[in-house]
Amino acid sequence: MNDAQTSSPTGTAPGTVATAAATESKPAASGNTVAVWVTMPDQSKKLERQADLPLNAAGTGQGVQVTVDDSQRYQVMEGFGAAMTDSSAWLMMKTLNAAQRETLMRNLFTREGDGIGLSFVRVPMGASDFALKSYTYDDMQLKQKDSDLRRFNIEYDKQYILPALRQAVGLNPALRFLGSPWSAPGWMKDNRGLNGGTLLAENYQAFADYHVHFVQAYADEGVRIDALTPQNEPLNSNGSYPTMLMPAEDQQAFVRDFMGPALKKAGLDTRIIIFDHNWDLIDHPLTVLSDPKAAEYVDGVAFHCYGGDVSAQSRMHDAHPDKGIWFTECSGGGWATDFGSNLGWNINNLVIGNFRNWGNSVMLWNLALDEHDGPQNGGCGDCRGVVTINSQDGSVKYNEEYYVLGHVSKFVDPGAYRVQSSDEIKNVAFVNPDGSLVMIVLADHKVSLAVNWQGQSFSYNLPAGAVATFVWKKP
Repeated sequence: MNDAQTSSPTGTAPGTVATAAATESKPAASGNTVAVWVTMPDQSKKLERQADLPLNAAGTGQGVQVTVDDSQRYQVMEGFGAAMTDSSAWLMMKTLNAAQRETLMRNLFTREGDGIGLSFVRVPMGASDFALKSYTYDDMQLKQKDSDLRRFNIEYDKQYILPALRQAVGLNPALRFLGSPWSAPGWMKDNRGLNGGTLLAENYQAFADYHVHFVQAYADEGVRIDALTPQNEPLNSNGSYPTMLMPAEDQQAFVRDFMGPALKKAGLDTRIIIFDHNWDLIDHPLTVLSDPKAAEYVDGVAFHCYGGDVSAQSRMHDAHPDKGIWFTECSGGGWATDFGSNLGWNINNLVIGNFRNWGNSVMLWNLALDEHDGPQNGGCGDCRGVVTINSQDGSVKYNEEYYVLGHVSKFVDPGAYRVQSSDEIKNVAFVNPDGSLVMIVLADHKVSLAVNWQGQSFSYNLPAGAVATFVWKKP
């Protein structure tokens, strides 16, 4: 393979990228050619552009034949990104100087130069297990209540979380946001605390209003929340960090009788995405959606990767084809440190597997963590961020998750459709709103690949473990 000259993200000079990232055309080849970006398992190439390929007559390519048919379209793409946790925002805004922060934010939220152009960000509503402290937007002293939410405020988030989100929006005005609470305020729960416990039925209305207040308060700060989940990981009760049980029957009643009506009454078009938990717990969202009145308020179902198999998403789609399938969380960490193995697993499961099983988004966990896998607030002690920020000198390491996201987000636009592609090799293909085609391939063995499309074809050789993204347009 012939290499094109390209700089690594760590070598991007601050202040050299224009601000109009949201409207910038995705990288593409010109004329009857195909642009190629490759990441190698040995890290010798990381999302590096290669020499463009010619489009030839179909059937002339040698090797494994794959056919792309963009007339057969499936689900629409919502976006791609990760979570701006309290820890991530603090590291970006408080440990980096202005030039370091500008470089990192441009690499995350624009497509210019080495930027990967993230298009969707998940925002914890209050503290998660990656925060500087545990908090919600309406914390009260023991035995006190605030049913009317008169004490509701987002002052904590105004310190650096909202400034980080606004800087991201400034770089990509089309950026969208998903809000997810890890816990209701303690006074709403049976254990009066943030770690574990369940929401008291008498406070369902207050928690629904809490979601509404969050959307309105963030909008006042210039950050529009596109979608909400009622509760992160509703079957996870953990005593070491903010969590809250919300069994399926409880979530069904909460969405049907409180959260859905509260958003509607407030005149908000914010979408409700239920579940937000692991593939192997699919009976939970199936139960929620078994009530047609609850289902009326639900736009989609969100999944995490920490249990089960991605094929659960197809089971969900088959049961409720009118509901979107969102992928909202997965994290790498100290339990898996080999770049090539992590690259392959993520591309196979979270990109190819996710989208071939009806996923319309991919969002990873922390956008950034420090050299000690923190700051931590209980929970995961060795999770890895999309990037690692050295809190002492501000240097940034771009981890394998950055390149995994980049193979999608740099090229596939929100609004794109997944299209038909044969499965002789692991791949997934899309057509963008502008008509350009994108195909992502994982070579789980050394392969000579021939891609056929509309009477044309191109060929490429990939070594075992390599990932390639191909981009081309109709002549």
